[in-house]
Amino acid sequence: MSNQTKGILFALIATLLWSVNMVIASGIKGHIPPIGLAFWRWAIACLVLSPFALKATITNLSLIKKNIGYLTITAFLGITIFNTLIYFAGKTTTAVNLSLIAISIPLFIVILSRIAFKEKVSTLKLIGIITIIIGVLVLITKGSFQALLQINFTIGDLLMLLACFFFACYTILVRWKQNVFPSKVFLYSVFMIGTLFLFPLYLMEHFFYKKVVFDSTTIFVTTYVGIFASLVSFYLWNESIRLIGTSKTALIYYLIPVFSGILAYFFIHQEIVLNQIISMGIIILGLLITNRK
Repeated sequence: MSNQTKGILFALIATLLWSVNMVIASGIKGHIPPIGLAFWRWAIACLVLSPFALKATITNLSLIKKNIGYLTITAFLGITIFNTLIYFAGKTTTAVNLSLIAISIPLFIVILSRIAFKEKVSTLKLIGIITIIIGVLVLITKGSFQALLQINFTIGDLLMLLACFFFACYTILVRWKQNVFPSKVFLYSVFMIGTLFLFPLYLMEHFFYKKVVFDSTTIFVTTYVGIFASLVSFYLWNESIRLIGTSKTALIYYLIPVFSGILAYFFIHQEIVLNQIISMGIIILGLLITNRK
């Protein structure tokens, strides 16, 4: 299997795992407080990764100390801030607005890649990106672009936009020094630092706002997001960046609404309507155009 094929496959699986996460989130909204969910998500990811990465991380301690500033910024943006902002945004804005603003993630990544790594955006890739955005807009607006004029924006939308920008920065930072560290050492270091930043925020939420109730739903959700939507997906996303670059990896992120729609149909029996099928087709067409040589 070529690096190109592996990179695309890794990004597809990561996107699929994040799509499952969105379907789960739609069913447990308000059940777990936002910082509590973020903290336990990454704490579980650290716990599961420890047997595989702790020894190698200790061996590379001098390398980690040398790059501690870089690792701290990367962890803060990608682990501490990104998901926590999304959880807060979801409390004060609609799912439509979140989906609409999420379009900006690949765009931010493409722009930042152009600035940081001089990655060229060809005419064909630009056409593909525009096609993908049209497909996502068809999905969000249910085929009525007049619906865009009726969307009201709130503070949650600003938080979501910031989250998207921070994840784009995280993606750029991953590529910047990724080859300096063994994959599991980089991942473990970033997870641990990001979780440490979350811990005092979690204590504040726990004592002054709302406690996490560890019932069967909480245990299932935190275990899934900790292992699959965090550990596995972030490892695959990082490897995809290494294999095929930031721009190509970023554009595969647009498949989240496609995967989410299909998964919602099979697992929570949400109907797939004609405009969703059309939008899925447009998104896939756009991806094929952007990846055409």
